Amino acid sequence: MFEFFWLWAWLLLPLPLLIYRFTKPVVQPVAIRLPKLPDGIGTQQPDTRWRKGLMAIAWLSLIAALARPVWYGDPVEINPDHRDMMLAVDLSGSMSIEDMITSGGQSVDRLTAVKQVLNDFIARRQGDRLGLVLFANHGYLQTPLTFDRNTVQEQLGRTVLGLIGQSTAIGEGLGVATKTFIDSDAKQRVIILLSDGANTAGVIDPIEAAELATRSDVTIYTVGIGAEEMEQRTFFSTRTVNPSQDLDERTLTKIAEMTGGQYFRARNPQELENIYQLIDQMEPINTAQQTWRPRQELFRFPLALTLLLSVAIVLLRRRHG
Repeated sequence: MFEFFWLWAWLLLPLPLLIYRFTKPVVQPVAIRLPKLPDGIGTQQPDTRWRKGLMAIAWLSLIAALARPVWYGDPVEINPDHRDMMLAVDLSGSMSIEDMITSGGQSVDRLTAVKQVLNDFIARRQGDRLGLVLFANHGYLQTPLTFDRNTVQEQLGRTVLGLIGQSTAIGEGLGVATKTFIDSDAKQRVIILLSDGANTAGVIDPIEAAELATRSDVTIYTVGIGAEEMEQRTFFSTRTVNPSQDLDERTLTKIAEMTGGQYFRARNPQELENIYQLIDQMEPINTAQQTWRPRQELFRFPLALTLLLSVAIVLLRRRHG
């Protein structure tokens, strides 16, 4: 939103007209008296109109600079007693399996379902600092902890499968997420980990990462993604398979229990949405908030225009006398 911080400055806008109207002109002494002026002297200079126009624009821009124009960004809500929450999302190749059936009967891949539900979950976490970690062959910090929920949503929306490999480094994902809490002063530190497989890559064992999280007072909620039944077409017919047979529920459950969290199973987008509603209840949002709006000062732009026009006016006077 754009506004002028000092609106009273616009009251000075008619000042040049008032000076011109109510003050007497300064009479210059005549040094030479001639009975007749030479041709061309005494007529109005051709640049007078341009000069007056430039002076008017220069005065207008000077008043605009004095009024202190300010651009306010979108309000950012800050919770004085905020919670730090990291979202660790699996980007392994198996997240491309289209076994998540929506309420409308449409089959979508697991990552698409996670994005849709997580997007709504992020929007509800007002006052919390959120961050995003992605893991496949290794774990990577995609978005550091921030109060800007829009940024986290945008970064999540840009994730694509195959970006960081095809394997599943659950331990590294937890390790990277826990590491972001080193400088955190939040009383509550939470990790929500979503995965559809077992730990098959990385240099950190998931249980070791959970022990590190326990020592750092971090609570971990784990979510297993994937349907238990899926119709698979063969050359002659179709057969029913379990697309989640690689899901290591035992490890995910142990990780959650070690840190005081809980393991959830999401077989479709509806169950995933219910899980996040339960997490909302377990980790309630603090309603005591403060609002901060980023502010950008813009006075330098009209002030620069005033200086440029002043130079142009001086050059015109020197050129035409």
